[in-house]
Amino acid sequence: MDIGLLLLRLTVGLTLAAHGTQKLFGWLGGPGLDGTGQFFTMIGFPPGRRHALMAGLAETGGGLLLALGLLTPLAAALILSVMIVAVMTVHLKKGFFISNGGYEYNLVLSVAAVALAFTGPGSISLDALFGRYLSGTFWGVLAFLIGGIGAVMPLSQRRTTPAQQNAAVR
Repeated sequence: MDIGLLLLRLTVGLTLAAHGTQKLFGWLGGPGLDGTGQFFTMIGFPPGRRHALMAGLAETGGGLLLALGLLTPLAAALILSVMIVAVMTVHLKKGFFISNGGYEYNLVLSVAAVALAFTGPGSISLDALFGRYLSGTFWGVLAFLIGGIGAVMPLSQRRTTPAQQNAAVR
């Protein structure tokens, strides 16, 4: 079981960390903070660079924490938060399947992260090494609630542009 949890943590965590570094540093073919900031402004999150920084830090930090199995509920909350915002602003209107730009990828990553908050990271983790056993129903529900609240804050600040309003009418 512990090797399975390790594989899940490494896959989901490092995938998210890589995605975050694309936003932050332009690594791995990403647009960096300036390009991501322009996109965030375009989808209604001015100042875009600040929102890009926060999203990049949440993905990179949450992903690395998850991969290491360190403060796993916090990692799950960070991941869930940024994935909810991505789904609500970009992917939901495109349907379920990622082949159409839908939200299936975001859903899988966020559910995997929250599931790890419920199950715990396993014995091959920094949480286990430090004697932290932050898992179970309480920690899973807390990660879910904090992730949801973390998503509501930027979503409530979102401004729709005239172009977005016109697209919504069509």
